[in-house]
Parts: sequence; C-alpha cells; structure tokens
Amino acid sequence: MKRCATAVVAAAAVIAISAARADPVEDFYRGKSIDLVIGYSPGGSYDLYARLVGRFLGDFIPGKPKIVIRNMPGGGSRVAAKYVFDIGLKDGTVIGTGDQSLAVEQAMGDKSLPVDVNKFQYIGSPIAENNVTAAWYTSGIKTLDDAKTRDVPTGATGGSTSSQYPKAMNALLGTKFKLIMGYPGGNDINLALEKGEVQVRGSNAWGAWKATRPDWVRDHKLNVLVQIGLTKAPDLPDVPLLMDLAKNDGDRAVLKLLSASGGVGRPFFVAPGVPAARVAALREAFDKMVKDKAFLDTAAAEKFEIVPVTGEDLQRIVADIASTPKSVSDRLTEIIGGIEQNTR
Repeated sequence: MKRCATAVVAAAAVIAISAARADPVEDFYRGKSIDLVIGYSPGGSYDLYARLVGRFLGDFIPGKPKIVIRNMPGGGSRVAAKYVFDIGLKDGTVIGTGDQSLAVEQAMGDKSLPVDVNKFQYIGSPIAENNVTAAWYTSGIKTLDDAKTRDVPTGATGGSTSSQYPKAMNALLGTKFKLIMGYPGGNDINLALEKGEVQVRGSNAWGAWKATRPDWVRDHKLNVLVQIGLTKAPDLPDVPLLMDLAKNDGDRAVLKLLSASGGVGRPFFVAPGVPAARVAALREAFDKMVKDKAFLDTAAAEKFEIVPVTGEDLQRIVADIASTPKSVSDRLTEIIGGIEQNTR
C-alpha cells in the first residue's frame, strides 16, 4: 500500500513538472507556418529585408514555425496592411511589413487609410536610418538647386514617402519634381531610372541603396540630393538634412514630422487581437534574431545594414507620430496636396 502511494506521488510530481514545462506558445506554433505579407513587389528594399528576416525568424520562435513569403503590393503597401489588419488570421500566423510612412499618413488625418496603425502590434524593425532622394547620374541633377531649374521626372509608388518628400520639397523649397506614380515597388523605380523613364527616385533608405545596389553607390551612379531623418548619416556628411533646409520654425516642424518615419524603418507587425503571449514571443524572437551571429554574418555578406528597433520602441514611435499636433499635421496635409492625390 505504501509502495502504491509512493508511486502515485511520483507520478503526480512528473505530471506537475511536465505541466510546468509546457509552453502554450510553443505548442501553438509547432508544425505551423507563418505568412509574412510584404506590401511591395519583389526586389525592392522592403522585400529584401523581409526575405532576410523570413530566413531566420522562425528558428527563434517557440515551436520553430516555417515562414512563408507572400508579396501583396498595392497602394503604397496599404493592400497588405489592410489584409493583415482585417482579413488575415489574428492568431499570430500572419506577420506584415508595410511602408514606414503609414503613421505619418494617419497623423495627417488620411481618411482613406484602411487601418489604424496604432492598433497594429509591432514586432520590430531590422533597420532604422535616413531615407534619401537620389537622382540618376546621367540626369544632370546633382543638387537640389538643380531640381529647381526644370521639371524632373520622379518615380514614386503611391501615397508613401516616395511621393511625400518630393511634394514637400516642391512646396517649401521650390523644387520641380514631377511625380510619376504607381510603380509597384522600389525595384520597379530602379529599372525606370536605368531606362530613363524617370530621373529621380523620391525615397529609399540609404542603407537599402547600399544593400540592393552597391555597384551604383560604388560607381557613383546616384547623386544623393537630400537625406531625410532627424540627424545626418555618418557617411553622408555633405548631403543636406531636409529639415535643416526649412526657412522658418513652422516649416521645420512640418519637415520634422515628415522626417520622423525614418525611425520606423522596415516595420514588422501583427494584427490587433493576436494574443499577448504570442506577441511577446514574436518580439523576443525578433530581438534574439537581430543579435544572432549567423543572421548578422548573412546580412553583412549581402550588404544589409542592421540597426534594429525593438517592437516596444516601434510601438512608442508610431504612437508619437500619430499624436502630432493637428496644426502641424494639417499643414503637412495641405502642403503635399492631400492623400487622395497621392494614392492615384
């Protein structure tokens, strides 16, 4: 009888230990796949950073789910953002990446924006740095002053930074960027530069240029006209910072709002409603991944700069942008001509 009781106690202890060791997040993800929804077409910097993350992130998520890449271009990444927000599963098996300017668009009161960016739950960003507006080397446009002398065909995807920066510079600095809108992604604009369809790309991260077109940077095929951020990039000391070109404090506040999205970088997010424990696990996995030697070695070999932002920090940055004083955001809306114009 005593031996039986001892066995029962031992069995109970094993069960208790097993229960304590059970990981509901790991159990959920084991054997599953995660759709990584990219808001742009293949070949651009959003796509390439997402594919880099997709190769590694699953190894750091409990249960080691497979990451499946899904490109969903359209509307300056709005199609993908809406899919993640409204349509995709809200269980942690759908992760999105979209344009860094969505928070700025929301701050500007964009009524056509199909999501509330504050309600996304941010996982992290592998890169946060300055964007640049750059001209093709045969264009004859070497400085912003050159862009004030004639119309300059400028490639843009839609209502994103690629159109917002040129519009703001036209209004506040007197440039004459002529927007050619509707390219599905950054790689399509790069091809248009080579073909002579456009002479300027309205926006791209400086690090993305170095990663995706290192030969263009090396061979001086890009004339970097202006950098957009809150401080200068260390390797662009002679390229003006957009907000430093403001003629008065009011203009500077507008350009600072426009420049803030650089801190968002290449954001990864899940829908509102994803359980908190899974969001926490995804954030922890992302943070481990961006410190992992294999990930960093691969990024370095492929010329990707990694300047990570945590999910928690991204959440705060987006909230700060979205809560910009209405007087500043209204003026920016007026200056860039309204979002409806941008999205055509």
